[in-house]
Amino acid sequence: MKREVGVRLLTVSVFLFFLALNVFAINFSSSLKNDLKNLKVRHEEMLLLKEEFSSLKNRIDAVEKKKSLTNVEGVVGAVDEIFQPLSIKEKVKLVKPTARREVGDAVEEEAEVHVEKVDMNELVNIFYKIENVPMLLSLRKTNIRISFENPKLLNVTMTIALIKAK
Repeated sequence: MKREVGVRLLTVSVFLFFLALNVFAINFSSSLKNDLKNLKVRHEEMLLLKEEFSSLKNRIDAVEKKKSLTNVEGVVGAVDEIFQPLSIKEKVKLVKPTARREVGDAVEEEAEVHVEKVDMNELVNIFYKIENVPMLLSLRKTNIRISFENPKLLNVTMTIALIKAK
């Protein structure tokens, strides 16, 4: 009889041991699932940051590339390079250098450009060329007015800045 009680006690204790082991394994598995879920969320955040970083790096590289390609003497030469391929150089009435500033390790030259009697398509081409010319140009201010002689034509005054390394 004592032996039967000992066997039953041993059986119950083994059962309780395995039950406790299962409870521990389930808790541990649940903890690992939560950790995996948190890591997946962090991974998605990192991927978004990676894409944003890559985009910003590409933009910075494009600016650095433009900075290294600048081979004109000054802002007047840059304006000539913009308007010459557009075949509207004769419509440029005034190119007046206005300011020269040193900003960090760069020199910034501004010029006021007055263009008369351009249509909307030519104006869009000018803006496109300023944006995509292989040098660092900044369009600071633009004033667009309708021509008195022909309402379909525009008179444009722009302030353009050329930024180049010292």
